[in-house]
Amino acid sequence: MATRKEIYKIEGMSCASCASRVQSMLGSMEGVRSARVNFAAGNVLVEFDPESAGRETMGKAIHSIGYELITTQETTPEQDEESENKRLKQLRFNTILSVLFSIPVFLIAMFFHQQVPYSNWIMMGLSLPVLVWFGRDFFVIAWRRAVHFSANMDTLVAMGTGVAFLFSAFNTIFPSWLESKGLEPHVYYEASVVIISFILLGRYFEERAKQRTGTAIRKLMNLGVKSARVIREGKEMEIPIGEVQPGDFLLIRPGEKIPVDGVVTEGHSTVDESMITGESIPVTKLSGSQVIGATINQTGSLRMRAEKVGSETMLAQIIRLVQEAQGSKAPIQQRVDKIASIFVPVVIGIAIITFFSWLIWYPASGIQHLSSSIQYPGSSIQVAILTAVSVLIIACPCALGLATPTALMVGLGKAAEHGILVRDATSLETICRVDTIVFDKTGTITVGKPEVVEVVWDSSVPLVVGSGQTEIRNSKFEIGNAIVSIERLSEHPFAAALVDYFMEQASDQTDEVVGFESHTGKGVSAFYNRDNYYIGSKSYIQEKNCRLEGDLLQEEARLRKEARSILYIARSHRVIVLVAVADTLKENSPEAIRELKEMGLKVHMLTGDSVAIASQIASQAGVDFYKAEATPVGKADYVKQLKDQGRKVAMAGDGINDSPALALADIGIAMGTGTDIAMESAQLILIKGDLCKLVSAIRLSHATNRTIKQNLFWAFFYNFISIPIAAGVLYPFFGFLLNPMIAGAAMAFSSVSVVSNSLRLKRKRI
Repeated sequence: MATRKEIYKIEGMSCASCASRVQSMLGSMEGVRSARVNFAAGNVLVEFDPESAGRETMGKAIHSIGYELITTQETTPEQDEESENKRLKQLRFNTILSVLFSIPVFLIAMFFHQQVPYSNWIMMGLSLPVLVWFGRDFFVIAWRRAVHFSANMDTLVAMGTGVAFLFSAFNTIFPSWLESKGLEPHVYYEASVVIISFILLGRYFEERAKQRTGTAIRKLMNLGVKSARVIREGKEMEIPIGEVQPGDFLLIRPGEKIPVDGVVTEGHSTVDESMITGESIPVTKLSGSQVIGATINQTGSLRMRAEKVGSETMLAQIIRLVQEAQGSKAPIQQRVDKIASIFVPVVIGIAIITFFSWLIWYPASGIQHLSSSIQYPGSSIQVAILTAVSVLIIACPCALGLATPTALMVGLGKAAEHGILVRDATSLETICRVDTIVFDKTGTITVGKPEVVEVVWDSSVPLVVGSGQTEIRNSKFEIGNAIVSIERLSEHPFAAALVDYFMEQASDQTDEVVGFESHTGKGVSAFYNRDNYYIGSKSYIQEKNCRLEGDLLQEEARLRKEARSILYIARSHRVIVLVAVADTLKENSPEAIRELKEMGLKVHMLTGDSVAIASQIASQAGVDFYKAEATPVGKADYVKQLKDQGRKVAMAGDGINDSPALALADIGIAMGTGTDIAMESAQLILIKGDLCKLVSAIRLSHATNRTIKQNLFWAFFYNFISIPIAAGVLYPFFGFLLNPMIAGAAMAFSSVSVVSNSLRLKRKRI
């Protein structure tokens, strides 16, 4: 029987270990050949035999471990976004109310316990909604995990908060039981509610980050057009984009998006392909030129023949690459979840052993204690309960749960202060482990827009000679006026570069431009002060029979050797100025690349430009490895090859064409000056596009990692020392039996120490 592949949404996944659990459950089912969970997208790709593993069977299996498998038909991006927003809104609602209910409980317990009448009853009433409603998912998931003999952070939270609340509720309702034994009935409501509020807050930030990942895919999908203007049987008609067939002839007006991939059959124009190729300079399109769907037609009208439609277009391929790259990332097993699977059973086992040990060993049972001067308090059952509860309370995972998120929260705040936006907190933890940085050229290492880098004048053109009308007309000032006045009328990106540069060369007096004509993809012509000017490419100048003579011939050869784009400016059919235009390096790029190399990282550069331009930029920036003429697929393949070599790869880019490589890399880094899609596909965003901030991010990652390890050490060291004391091992020797109240205070102290250590990050210089 042939297997079937389907994608289903998963609801209820809150961490990478949840994704691993779902994948393991589905993968172990009879009839399921493979299951791959994409935690970022919240779905699972299942290959299964429909005869032996149906949707209903898989749904029941997933429900049994605390999640929901949505087996309905595929939804639209708008419906997915609405569902995610609704879930995030509910989580935010639960978090806010949990915090609001927790604040008075904390204040009463810490500062006004004796002053407030019926304080225990008030705290119990305020704590009940937090556990029963706002934090109920912890207990539901913990129970379902327990049924399948597994544990995670939810188990720790449910165990610690549940025991603290139940013990407190018993002492509130039946205070006389402990009072009759000569003990004070302490309560620990604040421990329960504060822990749940902290964890809910962390879950909210996680869910928000995950939602942004899905937004990247939706924005990519929205780039495409909804309809196309086609010519069928000699008639022009507008049809939905899904009805366009290969071979159809389409019309594209100036300013419209090109509907699908194809070839130009009539017309000429310039097309902005930066959203796909990442290159800032628009591309001239003539009859026979290839065009890409979702790119923007600028100046002229085009007629094209559709060649690739639907899932075969370049945009569809990029979307598929991003989805596959996100799904191919190895699930990040949170260290706390890994430890919890061992820690929880051990703690419960210690509590049980403690209970029965005191019940059996207690002196009333006839076992001689080590010091006759020590008086054992109360009955054996009372001591057994107190010590077991002390173990559970002191082992409450508050410090363990705060160890990683507090360090990350401080680190994330510091990153934001330095212009570094981190979308995924785990990325701040892991970027220090990368050993290879891959940069896109345009907009990342370079400024991303054309600038005039050199101007070569014909030797016969003076700066200014004399004050007569003839001398002024022949001067550089006069020619600068002409260039500025003419190019202001042009829409070509090079025109803005010429205007910006020659504004400084021009004088204040300008004459009217007459007879301006724009020849798309070639150049412009006009009369200025009775002189005929031609500005454009070499082919355009030659077409207009303009002469290139003397020293300018040698200068042209030199500029071409340096891989410059050259604009020719001719007056009265003679070239008088050569203008070299290029995308220049950002001011801090060489310094940042040098520092990255000093850290021991290998630096690579990818670009869609020619080999000559790539070689020049790489040399100027200090990049050792580069690949020119790289397509979006080629960039993703390059990153994959590096990963296959065992390297930890970070990819930095700013264009839509970079998004597959950004998603495929271990860490994606986007420029805040780039496209929204690139930023949504990345984990780190350098808000001002300054690569020196990447160096700061790596340093901050190292510091955050050290803090997390310190926090985890102290959290476990605290448990290693405090749990045996809570179990009563010191009592036979020193007469010390830990009171649950002291256990709660010790637990609070461990949390304060972890938070204080995390706050030290604020003073760290990066």
